[in-house]
Amino acid sequence: MPIATPDQYAAMLDKAKTGGFAYPAFNVSSSQSINAVLQGLTEAGSDGIIQVTTGGADYFAGHTVKNRASGALAFARFAHSVADNYPITVALHTDHCPEGALGDFVIPLIEASESAVADGGHPIFQSHMWDGSAIALDRNLEIATDILKRTRAINAILEVEIGAVGGEEDGVQADVNENLYTTLDDAIKMVEALGLGEQGRYMAALTFGNVHGVYKPGNVKLRPELLREIQTGLSAKFGLAALPLDLVFHGGSGSTDAEIAEAVANGVVKMNIDTDTQYAFTRSIADYMLKNYDSVIKVDGEVGNKKVYDPRAWGKVAESAMAARVVDSTRQLGSAGHSNS
Repeated sequence: MPIATPDQYAAMLDKAKTGGFAYPAFNVSSSQSINAVLQGLTEAGSDGIIQVTTGGADYFAGHTVKNRASGALAFARFAHSVADNYPITVALHTDHCPEGALGDFVIPLIEASESAVADGGHPIFQSHMWDGSAIALDRNLEIATDILKRTRAINAILEVEIGAVGGEEDGVQADVNENLYTTLDDAIKMVEALGLGEQGRYMAALTFGNVHGVYKPGNVKLRPELLREIQTGLSAKFGLAALPLDLVFHGGSGSTDAEIAEAVANGVVKMNIDTDTQYAFTRSIADYMLKNYDSVIKVDGEVGNKKVYDPRAWGKVAESAMAARVVDSTRQLGSAGHSNS
């Protein structure tokens, strides 16, 4: 199916909210990882979200070039082309753009979508993340307000981060401390600045102990109940129905099934997946190379086995291994079997 239209994307998020599940959002950095996500979502019968970071976009452009806007557009063009081959719907998203990267990442991409919409088309990306977690909340919301005006005009969705996810992802780094827990006061300030849809639709990554990267269960104290407390507080403050915010779960590697389920029950409609799929991809290649050492290496003057060291041979293995982890994510989040396509 084609990439989701803005209306289809909005309907996907609404369906997740009312249906009590969340969509996995997979970070990619190559055509192989895009294909792996599409394969896995198809096998699971799930729609989903494919996203790219500043570092991923740099890599798409060529690791010696590092033109992230060009790389992100190349990612989008490839995804728009190959998604037609699969019977599921995906949305495209840009992930974790800090203030210093706005000028060479999100803003040029919004400008490209403004041109596409002016010509009668759809936005190239269906949503963008502004990551102001490293700066003061007032400044974070000031920038978010400006970006929201532009995403609304192209019928795209903005994602904001209120609080800080610990650890590091593509140069966006935060300490593991009390800032990992968004407060109700923070969320109230967000709603007062951004509204609740009337100024443009947005998703909120509220932090409840999340940490990017690899950690074992128990090493980080997740508090998914905090999301419910904030949602309830906002409902009382502004006279709203239950779960007024569409929430995003960042830094979920190592989370238990129970923690994920509670976060989804408290309004999470999108969960980012990166570390686990990276490992699944690379782990399968390591296994392949170790098992086929004398075929992929020309040992003692021999010729090896071209059919085995052909990058397509181990590439298919890696894509299928990553696809299997994609399927697992859809089952954890409850989106498996819910494709509208």
